[in-house]
Formats: sequence, C-alpha cells, structure tokens
Amino acid sequence: MSRLPQPPAPAVLQANLRRTEDVVAVHRATRLVRIFAAKGLHPQRWNSFRYTGPLPHARFDTQPSGPDGSPTHAHDQGVLYFGMSVRTSVAEVFQATSVVDRQTRSPFLVVLRPRRTLRLLDLTGLWPTRVGASQEISTGPKAVTQAWARAIRAAHPELDGLWYRSSMDSGDPAVCLWDPPGGSGLPASPDVLLPLEHPGLDLPLARVCEELNYTLLG
Repeated sequence: MSRLPQPPAPAVLQANLRRTEDVVAVHRATRLVRIFAAKGLHPQRWNSFRYTGPLPHARFDTQPSGPDGSPTHAHDQGVLYFGMSVRTSVAEVFQATSVVDRQTRSPFLVVLRPRRTLRLLDLTGLWPTRVGASQEISTGPKAVTQAWARAIRAAHPELDGLWYRSSMDSGDPAVCLWDPPGGSGLPASPDVLLPLEHPGLDLPLARVCEELNYTLLG
C-alpha cells in the first residue's frame, strides 16, 4: 500500500522539521552533474534556472499551474536538477526514450562545485514518514510530488532545495535546487563544460549506457 497523500499545511511541515537530522549540508567540494540542451525551443546555459513550469516530467517543480493546468512563468520559482554522477544525470534526462542523443538540441554536460554549502531537505530519511508521506515522494505521481514541493518551499523558504533518491538510477542521490535562494550557491564558472558529443565522453557514455541498457547515438 502506497502512502503519498496531498501535503499538509506548511505549518505542519515546519513543526516536524528536525534540522540536525533532516537537512543535508552539501559541501563546497561536492561535484554536481547536469545535462542540459543548449539549443532547441528552450535553450539553456550551464547555470540556467528554469522559471516556467510545472513540467509534466519534473518531479519537484514549484511553479503554480495555470487555470487550465498549463505551465506558468514565475520569476521567484526557479528550479534546477542535478545528479551526483554522470550516470544519474543520463538516466534521468533520457528516461523517456532510453536513447542518449548526443546531437539533437546540442546537449552539454556540466560538472560544478557550489560556491557555498547548500542546505537541502533530506527526502531519503525519516522526514517523509514523520509528515505523513513515504519514500514514494521520490517515485510517485508528479502532480502529487509537485504539490509537496510547493508546500515544502512555502514552509522552508530558507532551504536551497531537496536531496532525494533518483527513481531511474537505483535510488542514488539527486539534487533539486530552488532559486531563490539556491542561485547564490552556483559558482562563477563550472569545473567541466563539454558538448555531449565530445570525443572524450565516448567511453564514459558508452559504459553508462551499457549499465542502463540505454541506446547511445552520435
């Protein structure tokens, strides 16, 4: 039996937060990995937060839906997703087709370290259970998890985002940053910024795709 109801009021979430147990501190030396599209209808940069949403596939988008359920633009509701490894990022970004297309929309790989410690609500521990949910918060219907994200952000605007389990990479950790305040945690420049079709990524991507049973193109 699953347990992922609609979230309680923000005041309930505030009352149940144990900061010494429920907040993950991501140190400045931690490497975060992201794959993004530099071209197409919605081109991005390596440090671009997305302020339009919620998107159907984006688990923790906090933007309010329009009257007809369509995405809206909210300048104070930026979101940015990272993996802790290339495999997690590949698994998440290309999950719809299981095909890693290295050319269409000019995908890039970025690896960066935050400029300050990031403080994230830990969804992998007991916090979901204490507030009436479960680990399904990282795997359940997106419309419900987005409602939880909005409630969490309303309750804890001081937090930079969420630490959660990747549903596509065996529960390995993933990060969702919200801006504000997460934007101030990004560095001036990344450690690695390469087009996905870069020859140096041939072998790493081939290994990842073999592990995931994804198809590598390009």
